[in-house]
Amino acid sequence: MEFCPECGTLLLPKNGKLQCRCGYSKKIGNQEKEKYGLEEKPKESREIPVIEEEIQQMPTVRVECRKCGNMVAYYWMLQTRSADEPATKFYRCTRCKHTWREYD
Repeated sequence: MEFCPECGTLLLPKNGKLQCRCGYSKKIGNQEKEKYGLEEKPKESREIPVIEEEIQQMPTVRVECRKCGNMVAYYWMLQTRSADEPATKFYRCTRCKHTWREYD
């Protein structure tokens, strides 16, 4: 990391130089290019496998979805009203993702 000698801001690599917002710029030598990871040729791109689009880690409960009839839903609770009132329970269907709430 290098800082601007004029204003003290962090210098950022851009277009083969280290540049500052105040307008100061410094040329980057070969050693600095290696140091900051600024190679002329980009490295090979890697494919990142996506295992599952959405991994749910919420608990499930047996309750009927009014939209599709599925009998399993995720649930969570939030205190949406004053502290002396019971928490609101939210449900989300595991099949169609329909979300609804239940007040106790």
